[in-house]
Amino acid sequence: MIDGSMDHMSRILRQIYESILVGDHTLVRDQVRQALAESLDPETILNEGMIAAMKEVGERFEDGSCYIPDMLIAARAMQAGLEVLKPALVFAKVKPLGKVVVGTIKGDIHDIGKNLVCMMLEGAGFEVIDLGVDVAPEEYLAAIREHNPDLVGISALLTTTMQNMKTAVEAIHATAQDRRVKVIVGGAPVTEDFARRIGADGYATDANKAVNLAKTLIQ
Repeated sequence: MIDGSMDHMSRILRQIYESILVGDHTLVRDQVRQALAESLDPETILNEGMIAAMKEVGERFEDGSCYIPDMLIAARAMQAGLEVLKPALVFAKVKPLGKVVVGTIKGDIHDIGKNLVCMMLEGAGFEVIDLGVDVAPEEYLAAIREHNPDLVGISALLTTTMQNMKTAVEAIHATAQDRRVKVIVGGAPVTEDFARRIGADGYATDANKAVNLAKTLIQ
């Protein structure tokens, strides 16, 4: 009887996993509800059903077998399931992997890359505070004081806003109470050399690398 129950649990988790891979947000939502109704552990649903699926999506992106639209579809499906799962995770007092404040720098209103990073971070188990676009350096500082994050992510698509990114990174590191916060940067015009020159703690070329970098920096 126990073996049958375990097989059933494995099937539900596998269904959630596969539904995220194909990006079926309606099915993911229903399957997470079913898993909770059948008393599956919320943390197990998160780790074995959802985070595992997003890890697979990231690996497929890295080896070139899927592309940004595929990542977006999978991430949106994961978020649909996460909306159902979050109350159960809170009730079970499951702690996130870390907390990240993310925003597109002042002067820039592009958000597709930033949104994908946010979704992939959530899919990896991080709590994400999305400040949106056109975020001034002082807004990052205010968010750090309010949310006490482990990391801050700053993106830019326009070369004309890269100076604002430099100002934000310097402001974060210059504020005494914020010195433990790591800052990662990214975006089309940003390079690893530029990130190093402005004092960022890390640089990522895409959403999957941003997740891996975030995991490394919080360890």
